[in-house]
Amino acid sequence: MKPITFLGDSLGALRAFPHEARRESGLQLDRVQRGLLPESWKPMKTIGPGVTEVRVRVESGIFRVLYVATLPEAVYVLHAFQKKTQKTAKADLSLATTRYKALRKEQ
Repeated sequence: MKPITFLGDSLGALRAFPHEARRESGLQLDRVQRGLLPESWKPMKTIGPGVTEVRVRVESGIFRVLYVATLPEAVYVLHAFQKKTQKTAKADLSLATTRYKALRKEQ
């Protein structure tokens, strides 16, 4: 099982999710750690190759966790946020892209 590494404030953002969304996000990240795909996901090629979005929909709202699992050493969580509109906010995409690029430079 791959370890999870949270980049920037992604762990704090995930911990700030409502209980149900936090629980579901954790279950989906556990699947990713075991080499499985999340139950609801979407590739995020605009951020970078291998970046995937976990989609969580609960009664309190819609939440997203952006991660990359294609690197051998860990699953890297780039960003976690609540989605408030149909389209993902540019600020969320930009933050995830910046973290992805920084991660790739370290490799």
